[in-house]
This record gives sequence, structure tokens and C-alpha cells, in this order.
Amino acid sequence: MATTLVHGCDLLDASGRRAGWVLLDGPAIAATGIEGRDALPAAATVIALPGGTLTPGFIDLHGHGGAGAGFDEGAQGIASALAVHRRHGTTRSVISLVANPIESLVGSLRLIARLAATDPTIVGAHLEGPFLAPARRGAHAAEHLLAPEEDVVEILLSAAAGALVQATIAPELPGAMEAIRRLSGAGVVVGVGHTEADETTARAAFDAGARLLTHAFNAMPGIHHRAPGPVAAAIDDDRVVLELVLDGVHVHPSVARIAFRSAPGRIALVTDAMAAAGSADGFYRLGSLNVTVQGGIALLNGTSTIAGSTLTQDVALRTAISAGIGEVAAVEALTTTPARVLGRQREWGMLAAGFAADLVALDADLRVERVWAAGEPVPLDA
Repeated sequence: MATTLVHGCDLLDASGRRAGWVLLDGPAIAATGIEGRDALPAAATVIALPGGTLTPGFIDLHGHGGAGAGFDEGAQGIASALAVHRRHGTTRSVISLVANPIESLVGSLRLIARLAATDPTIVGAHLEGPFLAPARRGAHAAEHLLAPEEDVVEILLSAAAGALVQATIAPELPGAMEAIRRLSGAGVVVGVGHTEADETTARAAFDAGARLLTHAFNAMPGIHHRAPGPVAAAIDDDRVVLELVLDGVHVHPSVARIAFRSAPGRIALVTDAMAAAGSADGFYRLGSLNVTVQGGIALLNGTSTIAGSTLTQDVALRTAISAGIGEVAAVEALTTTPARVLGRQREWGMLAAGFAADLVALDADLRVERVWAAGEPVPLDA
């Protein structure tokens, strides 16, 4: 297989920053070294990045689209949306689906399973709907919400054929605890979200197997000094990772700092991006709902309800650092932490031999200059 040597830059991952080099061999990292200490190996292609920073590829646990297309709009829509996120450094994506009729979800799950079987950058599917609390549904159509009854869960698991990697559930719904146990037992990462759950119910969900808090602070009760709610329950539980949408809209910078300090190594930055990511302001669809995007902020038409984001992961990185989050913690939240919650911590998220050849080259302003996904250079031209 062709080898590529990237050198003359700083390497930045969860282990820190150091001057170094990375040797790629096909889809894997063959070796890394420290600049000036370890001799540069021979390679078919040699790329120097003076003044640049190399990080592992970003992993997005939660996104709905981009480039004007949603992830529920068929294979071409998925391809177009992923291309935008690849250009911004996301090298592994979980394909999130909003609440839709069961037959639509079944079709989407089957399609994602087929795509994931041939595209290593597609991790699998995330059912954000339909098992959500009506009062906290956000940008999910009320008529498509369901209780997580056993037969519905089994239909969706069967349709996904092993490609369902995440599911969001409001744990106060009838049958939710049984569904959490069933899904987590099938290898699905269950997130608590779009919920009215109190602290006790959230803790019970985590004990039942849930390991994620879906876009923490959003679509759930906040932390009250006498009613701490699901966020406090997640912070207290070392088994749980908290998603954060850091687009300057979903979560205030001071709250982001509190989250990072309170749950070190357990924050995963996600985009929750909808079709307008990488596109202009205007009118879009999210599932069956109409969305207006103005100034990069997506809202359900005629409401103040946030309808996902227009975020990309490179912007999330810069936003986190601007908010006072250390660069190592910010990169960790884009790489090793999401890899760990997916059970892929030995494959993704570090600049080390044996890990996937997923790399992002950033300039001095942390803007993307080059991307490799599974060893393949990503075209950065739209």
C-alpha cells in the first residue's frame, strides 16, 4: 500500500502537543515520531506542514445533514452532507435521524446499514427520535413520537441489521427502562435526551445501561439547586459522556466551561448539524418540519425553537478554545471521548501506530488545511 509521511508540524491529541511526524500506510497509522529525535522514515509521498498542527480526525456522534441535504433524504443526500463535514475535519460520522413514521425510519436504517458496510467513515445510525417526551420534542414532529414499546424497538433493531449504534430515549416514557436494557444489550449506545426526567429517573436510566446525555442542557430540565435533573446525574456518573453543541447558540461559554471542569474526559463535542451546515441562510426541512436559517441560526418556522445547528466540528473546536477550554481537552472532546463511548477507543482518536489514518491538518488559526479519512485525502474544494 502507498505510504504518506506528514512532518514538520505539531501533533496534538489527548496526550498533548509535541513536534512530530506521522507515517500513514493505507488506512492505518504505521508509525509516529518526535521531530529532531526520531529519524524520518521513507515514504512514497512526503508532506511538510511548517507551522501547522495535526490532530486526529474528528468524530461526530450527532448530525442530521449539511450542504442543503438531510440525512433522511436518501443516499445522495447523505453523500452530499458528509462531503461538507469531511472538508471541515469530521472523518467518522454517526448518521442521526429525527422522528419520522416507522416505515420511513426502517427505510433509512436499511440504507445506512448498506452505506456503512462499504464506507468506513459512516459509523452507523442514531435514532434521535421517536422515543422522546412530547413537551421536550424540540424539532421533532409530535405526530411521529412513540413510547419505546418492545415491538417497535425490535422492528428498528432488525431493520438496522447491526448498524444502529445510538438511540436517544426519554427514560420517563412507559417501557423506557426495558428498552434501554434491550438496546444497550444489543450494543447500542443509549442517550438520555429530549426528556422531562428528574435526577432519580436519569440515574435509573444510566444504571439500566444508558451511557450518553444527548446534547446536554438542551431539551431537558436544567440544573436547579433543589431539582438537579439529568445533567447533574450525568456529571456525577463516570460511566456517562455528555454531548455539547458548541455553536455559540445552544450552550453559553460559561456553561461549557462548567461542563468541561465537572466531567473531564467525558465531554463529546457534536454538531447536531442540519441541512444548512455549509450552506447559505434560507428555508430548509428537518424531517417533516420547516426550518428558517438566519444568521446561521436554525429555528422552526414561526417559533423560537432551535432546529439543530449549522455547525461543523472545526468551528466547534475554535469555539471551545475561544470559550477558555484548553486545546488538549477540546481535541479530546472531538476525538478520543466520542471514540470511547462508541467502543472504538483502540481504533480511532489518537495519533499513534495502529490507529486509523484519520488526520486533520490545521493552520495557525486552527482552520482546516488538509484532511485524511481512513488514509484517503479528502478533497477540500466544494
